[in-house]
Amino acid sequence: MNDKEKLPEERAEEFKILANEAFKVHKFSQAIDLYTQAIELNPHNAVYWANRAISHTKLEEYGSALQDATKAIDVDPRYSKGYYRRGAAYLAMGKFKEALKDFQQVKRLCPNDPDANKKLKECDKAVQKIRFEEAIASSDSEKRSIADSIDFCSIEVEPSYTGARIEGEVVTLDFVKKMIEDFKKQKCLHKRYAFQIVLQTREMLRAMASLVDVTIPNGKHFTVCGDIHGQFYDLLNIFELNGLPSEENPYLFNGDFVDRGSFSLECILTLFAFKCMSPSGMYLSRGNHESKSMNKIYGFEGEVRSKLNETFVGLFAEVFCCLPLAHVLNNKVFVVHGGLFSVDGVKLPDIRAIDRFCEPPEEGLMCELLWSDPQAQPGRGPSKRGVGLSFGGDVTKRFLQENNLDLVVRSHEVKDEGYEIEHDGKLITVFSAPNYCDQMGNKGAYIRFEAPHMKPDIVSFSVVPHPDVKPMAYANNFLRMFS
Repeated sequence: MNDKEKLPEERAEEFKILANEAFKVHKFSQAIDLYTQAIELNPHNAVYWANRAISHTKLEEYGSALQDATKAIDVDPRYSKGYYRRGAAYLAMGKFKEALKDFQQVKRLCPNDPDANKKLKECDKAVQKIRFEEAIASSDSEKRSIADSIDFCSIEVEPSYTGARIEGEVVTLDFVKKMIEDFKKQKCLHKRYAFQIVLQTREMLRAMASLVDVTIPNGKHFTVCGDIHGQFYDLLNIFELNGLPSEENPYLFNGDFVDRGSFSLECILTLFAFKCMSPSGMYLSRGNHESKSMNKIYGFEGEVRSKLNETFVGLFAEVFCCLPLAHVLNNKVFVVHGGLFSVDGVKLPDIRAIDRFCEPPEEGLMCELLWSDPQAQPGRGPSKRGVGLSFGGDVTKRFLQENNLDLVVRSHEVKDEGYEIEHDGKLITVFSAPNYCDQMGNKGAYIRFEAPHMKPDIVSFSVVPHPDVKPMAYANNFLRMFS
């Protein structure tokens, strides 16, 4: 029997089988395409919608996952996996209360399912914790800066400590190299020196604008890196390939330094130490994961608590609020973690005027800078992540024209080759965490610009080995159940 003779339901089932195979080998985009073909042939099968939902979840497209899981529930209100998938998507977005409702429904539908019962208990525990934290939280006017309460000079360094030491106030290259070697051996930096690095970085970042103008002299180069997500050994590989940061070899790391990867503390302390050593050799931009809500869910908070202490959890949250939101290179290249805006007419002074010293809001310019993604079609559309928006090439073109710029560089999305050029060459995504989460199989990349022409020279690289510590090792217990 050829395909034309088969019933639509039969052909749909064949696409589902192919999609399942693609999912098993972590080809999630391909799985989504195949589930879509199954849905087009038979939209009344809840399984197809739920399976496409979990594929979206794997690509961190939680908004799309919510839509598909909700559709699965609409098709079959008694299909427990629809509620399960939607609960997982809500959970990944930090919406524990909404997730709890869906897992309660799973329990009602499957009262004897031990896995569902376990997840419900964990979710309920997370919601109770959030309610407790909300109840005891003081108002902003009563809050005192953690940074202002720390006197790192008074912290004693035990004679038994053999790790890297900062002599005096100056962070030197010798110190940074020694610290990196200790980190490679999974040794911790003494908290006295960790405090010093973080506090010195905070002072530098606070003095910077929300939009930073970077001048690259003629004949000199500048490197832009995307997300590294706690993949410390891949960060070191970038420095091996492209040289250590310095005034002669400056870098911009474009957000999402932490979370998911289980060496996030090593990554952020290394970047901050280079910032202290060479302020004009290391620029840092905020990503959507430099926030309390993301750090609580995806591992950084737990890692900091495990490797240092509770004080550092609050301190890093304060410092992340000081990170600039975007950079402009030589008045030509706009670099931002996420993307562009829900309205036209946004000018660079508007970005420069953003009061960024806060947790990211759920809407507005700051949110869109950190969360938005490009789309192939013109115009604007809903975000596949459930936060920010999707914007087309026409939006990119107008923004560049209105601000007399040539190119948008952004990060925020895993790409097979570590980068993707879109919007008629006017937008480049760069992502610097190869084999993201030890499962995506992608390359990493960075972009070198040389003045005065400022044409992008993109370099892709492959993953390097790391110690046997799995991604999300310090993440929220409940979320690890779904990873």
